[in-house]
Amino acid sequence: MSARESASLAPTLLLSMPQMQDENFDRTVVLLCDHSADGAFGLVLNRPTTTAAAEAVAFDPPLSTTSGPLLWTGGPVEPQRGWILLGESIEEEAETEVAPGLYLSTSVELLRRVIQTMPSRARVLTGYAGWGPGQLDHELAASAWLTVDVDPGLIFDTPADQMWDAAIRRLGTQPGNLQVGQGVH
Repeated sequence: MSARESASLAPTLLLSMPQMQDENFDRTVVLLCDHSADGAFGLVLNRPTTTAAAEAVAFDPPLSTTSGPLLWTGGPVEPQRGWILLGESIEEEAETEVAPGLYLSTSVELLRRVIQTMPSRARVLTGYAGWGPGQLDHELAASAWLTVDVDPGLIFDTPADQMWDAAIRRLGTQPGNLQVGQGVH
């Protein structure tokens, strides 16, 4: 293992700072799933849409429902790509544990099950947040992000519009205390 790999931040939650100028990341909480010398991969956790996941996916055979969990925006990269984030293991061979108590999958069959059974700790996301080699490290050095430990309770039990504030408070400060500095991104 190289020195860079041992310094991986994943898994962690990234909290965008006020100076983040990219509207895709304004007041976002990102689950950082992978971080290495090759780049980084994460999922924005607090951007729900108003579209049911069942409406956005064409299954064969079709689903018998058009309701179910909402679709969430996981990030601006490859918005046609889907992810399932679970707060409990449902189908071990189709999922990867990305943090203690958090599982990620791209399985179409698991997606069908999630839409039909609507587990309380599940998110269906489209797109992801991605960084090239060294890009996230540069943004961290520029103070564009804060980090906080991953907590499934924060992810699944906190309303999306309150998640960023709640995560900032876990660091022992109030969101209004964060200073806006030079723009980043």
